[in-house]
Amino acid sequence: MVDLEELVSKAERLGASYVDARYQDRLYELIIIDNGVVREYSVNRRCGVGLRVVVDGYMGFASTNILSRKSLDKLVEHAFSIARAMKSYGRKFSLVERPSVRDRVVSSYKKDPFEIDSSEKIEILMSSYKVGRSVEGVVSVVTRMGMELDHRLYASSYGDYVETKTYLIGFSVYSIARYNGVMERVYDGESMVAGWEFIEGRDWDSFSKEVSELASRAVKAPTLKPGVYTAVLDNEMVGLMLHEAFGHATEGDIVESRDSILYGRLGERVASPLVTIVDDGSVKGGYYVVYDDEGTPKKKVATVENGVLKTYLHSLSTVSSLGGEPTGNARSMDYSSPILVRQTNTYMEPRDYRVEELFEDIDYGVYIRGRGALGGQVDTCMGTFTFTAGPSYVIEKGEPTKLVRGVMLSGYILETLKNVDAVARDLRVKTSAFGGCGKDGQTVRVGDGGPHVRVKRITIGSGG
Repeated sequence: MVDLEELVSKAERLGASYVDARYQDRLYELIIIDNGVVREYSVNRRCGVGLRVVVDGYMGFASTNILSRKSLDKLVEHAFSIARAMKSYGRKFSLVERPSVRDRVVSSYKKDPFEIDSSEKIEILMSSYKVGRSVEGVVSVVTRMGMELDHRLYASSYGDYVETKTYLIGFSVYSIARYNGVMERVYDGESMVAGWEFIEGRDWDSFSKEVSELASRAVKAPTLKPGVYTAVLDNEMVGLMLHEAFGHATEGDIVESRDSILYGRLGERVASPLVTIVDDGSVKGGYYVVYDDEGTPKKKVATVENGVLKTYLHSLSTVSSLGGEPTGNARSMDYSSPILVRQTNTYMEPRDYRVEELFEDIDYGVYIRGRGALGGQVDTCMGTFTFTAGPSYVIEKGEPTKLVRGVMLSGYILETLKNVDAVARDLRVKTSAFGGCGKDGQTVRVGDGGPHVRVKRITIGSGG
């Protein structure tokens, strides 16, 4: 194990006004069954140290995966040389001060998934593949299992020393159905910050069957006529929309660069009074972030409260330039990556409606489902979005009725949020062991979700 505090002290003795060091040891295992064949069984380990120094107001960052004393001495030299070079080409860098933190946190788990025999894992995946593939009309099924242990240490010249260990495990199914020359694909996965007990506690054969049956029904379903509809969005679609179309616009570095529609709008109404949007590192179902990668405790932050924009998400640097309070959103993909402002778990707070009440007043509309959603495109500066939903349902006289496919949503996120007129009580947040949120070439684990939400007017196209 690297002595990060000694590394920090050495850089301080050489004249750095601020130093922080990050150590990471990440273990990731992935198994993929592709149409009855083990296509991949990989175990990857990534380990190293990143060092950030501030010299005469300029920042330098360097990293290494060689943990010898000689290599770590060179690491300090490289970080200093980069900081000195920034005097001619960069801009000054400042961080707000905060109280020091010393802590050790391990996420909750009962059984270490890396100690489970590989044959047991393959057997579960193969069984779920066979069940999914047996559904009529399904021509291809891929099942996956992923598990991760992310061990991080952080030390800084503020006196911080934080150690975190986070277990993440997940299972996913990808089914393709064919009917009369038409193909339809449906993907779904479930992940949890937990151990092997998460896999033991679920019926993955039934899960696979549900995904394949949805693909089989969707391939025969009609497409929806494009237009403006009243819509009910399920938990997953609410989470996808909030994270992509709104959450990125609250990230302090995007605001700082004025590439956000939310720049300069603190205190303004940006959504319906029913809407409160939260970034929370320890919500049930989401990814577990108790401290960010600057050692700042991760707060539960309401970026929007009752429709009013209250704050942005911050690192210690963006607080220094934009004002406000540290929120614990400084994150990096790994030890070799620089700090960016990133979301943790983004969701809408629940209200008092029962889910069925959201449908009651809709004579003709759409129930938009997230299972099988394929993502989309957003523009944080303009506030526009386009998302492809999963197989969804027409709402007729207060009830979801026939299945439709190829549903696409588009519009302006602030207009959409202002059109929210009912929010249910059924909060659900999800994360994933198979991917995350991408930004500037870095991918970090996140979660998103919310309750069911009704939107009075939203533009829906057809991707079919």
